[in-house]
Amino acid sequence: MNIEQVNLGDRSYPIFIGKGSSSEPQAITDSVLGNDVLVLTNETVGPLYLEQIKASLPDKNIVTFSLPDGEQEKTLKNVHKVIHHMLEAGLGRDATLISLGGGVICDMGGFAASIFMRGINLIQIPTTLLAQVDASVGGKTGVNNSYGKNLVGSFYQPSAVICDTAFLSTLNEKEMSAGLAEIIKYGLIHDTKFLSWLNDNIQNILKHDRAALGHAIQRSCQIKSEIVSADEKEQSIRAILNFGHTFGHAIELQTGYSDWLHGEAVAAGMVLACKLSAKMSLISKEEVEMVKDLLTKAGLPIEPPDINTNDFINAMKSDKKVKERKIQLVLLQKMGEAFLTSEYSEEDLLEVLGG
Repeated sequence: MNIEQVNLGDRSYPIFIGKGSSSEPQAITDSVLGNDVLVLTNETVGPLYLEQIKASLPDKNIVTFSLPDGEQEKTLKNVHKVIHHMLEAGLGRDATLISLGGGVICDMGGFAASIFMRGINLIQIPTTLLAQVDASVGGKTGVNNSYGKNLVGSFYQPSAVICDTAFLSTLNEKEMSAGLAEIIKYGLIHDTKFLSWLNDNIQNILKHDRAALGHAIQRSCQIKSEIVSADEKEQSIRAILNFGHTFGHAIELQTGYSDWLHGEAVAAGMVLACKLSAKMSLISKEEVEMVKDLLTKAGLPIEPPDINTNDFINAMKSDKKVKERKIQLVLLQKMGEAFLTSEYSEEDLLEVLGG
């Protein structure tokens, strides 16, 4: 088991990475505060791993709550159901909430923990590759709204993140590919050596090679931890973690949060961001093709769905980074270096979105 650290002063916390880490006392038992625990999960993950988590906490009073699976369940209404269940069970401010699931459960569990009695102890146990390298780390929590993704939420850090790679054995190739989108993102915005390593090891990761998978998760968590530690609430550098996401969230909104997985939408969004970067002569057309080839090797889409350009732009306007009603985008200054800007040509953006 490897341990990475998110350094936020007295709110710093460990990320435990490795096969079987969810059963390690150092990871789970030592992170629980109080006697009462709510485990929030969904109807897909619960039957697979809930009993294992409960067995790791034999002396605790464990309450469970399970939601239907899917991005469409990420709503304020469901967060209210979670909180009502906690109150009904008599849980108080000394309780711990454990999120056991993918990105949706991590986001919703974190949000529920942040507002229940003004904040209780939170442990994230992500069960998908995407959640292990992204949603569980950094303290972003929230739910979706009819106007866009994650528009209601809070920054709320967990006391621990437990990335048990054994959980990934039940993921299908589509879900593994979706996680790879976020992993590739880290290379594009921050580490070209990692990007090169990914190019050589994509197939090994998809085949669940233990060494390759472990390194990909660990390096991704290292990069995100460094950025979050420097800018917890996205006032500056943390915005680069949204590379491809403004486009991707618009794709998810326009397809009803059902047809495209988050990682798939981000992949197509990253290609659009690369194309706009190339239009601005920041990166070359050859580098755009390299990104497309890598995403294709990872089993990811490189073209957005057929969305009317005006509808696409209107969806992008609900992005949280909009400032003075201007869409801010994360683009590549060069490979391995990203920046946030609103200084781009509207004509170039329209041309990129129009294909």
